[in-house]
Amino acid sequence: MRTHYPRTPHLPWSPGATADDERTSGLAGLAGREVVVTEKLDGENTTLYSDGLHARSLDSGHHPSRAWVKGLQGRIGAGIPAGWRVCGENLYARHSLAYEELDGWFYGFSVWDGEHCLDWDRTVRFLRGLGVPSPRVLWRGTFDERALRGLRLDTTRQEGYVVRTVDGFPRADFGRCLAKWVRGGHVQTDTHWMYAPVVANGLGPAAPLWAVRSGAEADPAGLLAAVGAAEAGPVEPGESAERAGSADSADSFGQPVEAEVIAEVTARLDGSGRTGEDRLAGVLAAVLHRRPRARLAASLAAGPLGMPLARRVADLVGLAPYLRRPFPEAERRAGLVRMAVAADLGALHALAAATQDVGERECVEWSALCAEDAGLLVPDPLGPLRSGLREALAGLGADAADRCWAQARDAFGQGGVATAEEAVAATWRWREGAFPRLVQLCGPSGSGKSTYARGLPGVEAYISLDDLRTARGSRSDQRANADVLREGLDRLDAALAAAARTGGTVVWDATSLTGRQRGLAGAVARRRDALVTHAVVLVDEAELLRRNAVRAHPVPPQVLTTQLHRFSPPYPGQAHRTWYIGAPGTVEDTAGTLAPSHGKHEDG
Repeated sequence: MRTHYPRTPHLPWSPGATADDERTSGLAGLAGREVVVTEKLDGENTTLYSDGLHARSLDSGHHPSRAWVKGLQGRIGAGIPAGWRVCGENLYARHSLAYEELDGWFYGFSVWDGEHCLDWDRTVRFLRGLGVPSPRVLWRGTFDERALRGLRLDTTRQEGYVVRTVDGFPRADFGRCLAKWVRGGHVQTDTHWMYAPVVANGLGPAAPLWAVRSGAEADPAGLLAAVGAAEAGPVEPGESAERAGSADSADSFGQPVEAEVIAEVTARLDGSGRTGEDRLAGVLAAVLHRRPRARLAASLAAGPLGMPLARRVADLVGLAPYLRRPFPEAERRAGLVRMAVAADLGALHALAAATQDVGERECVEWSALCAEDAGLLVPDPLGPLRSGLREALAGLGADAADRCWAQARDAFGQGGVATAEEAVAATWRWREGAFPRLVQLCGPSGSGKSTYARGLPGVEAYISLDDLRTARGSRSDQRANADVLREGLDRLDAALAAAARTGGTVVWDATSLTGRQRGLAGAVARRRDALVTHAVVLVDEAELLRRNAVRAHPVPPQVLTTQLHRFSPPYPGQAHRTWYIGAPGTVEDTAGTLAPSHGKHEDG
């Protein structure tokens, strides 16, 4: 069934309302409620369904400006449930405003399940899963007429704004829960746009990312530019490996961009039904699979992807080679579950298969068969276990809940539990929270580890190897490193033993660049049955060099270069939980936590 989109009433102070427009009869439906204010875009109101679309008029016919959005509906329609509809703005054709940097030519602003409009946060998540951007948020908070009246827009570039309740609402309450402000004289052309030559609005640098999310063919050059790894010119003769014969360009690290790899990964992702962020992560991993993982994660996190997607891409790149190697059969299920905690196994096997050598094919194919048999190739194989345990442990403290979740994952990997009920029964001993906590910092010198950790609340003991060196006479003296490390580990053992009685937190402040280095403190933590949190700091190389040049105790440039080369960040699941800290010094992503994620994706 096709449904006409209602006319949006104007706010009382909207200067663009004409005699034919509706004005809101009052603000009672907004008063006292949380609202979100988004930019009103100057396009054609369009509704998408699983099996078609229409403009505001249900019998809207063909127009050249609608060809692109019809193609979009063809790509994403399968992801729209029957009875649902996506309402938004078709921005392909220029109307009275010229846009130059759109994320795409269709922006979704509401999603309807029958006669019910979804809440705003769920709307954004659903749209992102389809690969559809949403309008820019200008303000959010409890409805405040003065604040809204005070919003200042550039009316030469912005048509207006829309205010709606963050909560969902029934269609009957549309006029009470949503209203708009439109600039005066917003139609400034003599000829209606439908009867004028079609002039396409401009797309911005993020458009190739949204195109991939929505199922379009990948544009490697556009993707590299979008994430700040633009092509650096043609590949030098002999630079690419045997399987890079199709490469004709390179990224900013001089690594070849391999069209055949990208095409194969994309085909495998599409065959497995990956869409939205899942598809983009896999495609970006294919484009960037030759880059060093640690540097890739930090550089991508500094760009438009943000930390969660950046580290997912980097982890796919880092883990794919492991699937191309022999693995002990007795440990395969547990190993695959650990990988599923860190990455999307469907995307991971697609990348490993596309980048394998002939002699590695059997390993990848056998791994995929085992993962499929264990039910691990779906997008979120641990989701039912996580959500069931989350519900059962509602009200439990975060540390205890995360510890229970970590133990449940391990038991699931060993085949000891299969359901949330079994996981609840198997994790009873950690629900009291009677264990010490260890926060282990990981990151190069100058990345901001110490600054972040010294602001953590409730720390009972802080063990810094730099402080121990300073106490011996010189912070920069590396000659006694073995003795400093031994003293530090002894102090860590004593601190965790004391924290076991109080449930307190101990911080281990060292670079912990490699798995071997992390394992030394990790062994002490296991002996004391501590909850281990890896606090991983990912800062782009250029920013690290800048910080090092101005810090009070800079490390020699060659030492920092060596650290960057050696840095191998831990994967999710190598500690009970992981916090990812960006350049601003705040946690920008987590893995291994039981608390609900605000995004679609959650990691074990």
